[in-house]
Amino acid sequence: MDEHAADTWTLAGRTWRSRLIVGTGKYKDAALTKAALDASGAEIVTVALRRVDLKAKDNLLGWIDRDRYTLLPNTAGCYTAEDAVRTLRLARELGIADLVKLEVIGDPRTLLPDNEETLRAAKILLDEGFTVLPYVSDDPIVCRKLADMGCAAVMPLAAPIGSGMGIRNPHNIRLIAESIAVPVIVDAGVGTASDAAVALELGCTAVLMNTAIAEAKHPVQMAAAMRLGVAAGRLAYLAGRMPVRGYASPSSPTTGAIE
Repeated sequence: MDEHAADTWTLAGRTWRSRLIVGTGKYKDAALTKAALDASGAEIVTVALRRVDLKAKDNLLGWIDRDRYTLLPNTAGCYTAEDAVRTLRLARELGIADLVKLEVIGDPRTLLPDNEETLRAAKILLDEGFTVLPYVSDDPIVCRKLADMGCAAVMPLAAPIGSGMGIRNPHNIRLIAESIAVPVIVDAGVGTASDAAVALELGCTAVLMNTAIAEAKHPVQMAAAMRLGVAAGRLAYLAGRMPVRGYASPSSPTTGAIE
């Protein structure tokens, strides 16, 4: 367990301990948001800039502890590369770090990502010096293209945003984790702690979630459960699971058994 405590990862030139990244939307009030963030143990939190009322005195950017949390501005609600780029340029002007989550949606009903627009926006943002974390479908080829382009990480979806269905295509997620040199952060669709554990067991670096915590009956408890789920999944991955067999294998050795 001492070795596990020292199990860190690197993103954008910084070392992180928590492998759980959480969102800040959908909570009923600021107090509950703060309590859930604390219970999660997260070091990075996402902020949907298009949904923050910058004129409000108590807006999220004003009360979140910037010494404790690194803000990851995202482009939720953007449907074109131009909108996404414009939003993140605003984030830079507001003094938020250049570490950004790129999200370009292709369909308002499913909220699935538009991979083509995402690739186009990523190129523009990288050329402008942003550190880009793109949200994309669970397509190993698209993820490889984004990594080769220079993105600091790739963020394939587990399932549609806010669905809570868990990882629908573990095979693709494993392929991405095995073939991409940058961190792989599962994003969107996680519903409960076992989903988070699976993401880490598949070899992913981290997992990002919002709705799974914010819409739980008890968000603070769920945040703590997610923290434990991520830790368990990572430890299981490091331990190396037993092989999957298509037949039974006795739990006790048969050598020397009494006849």
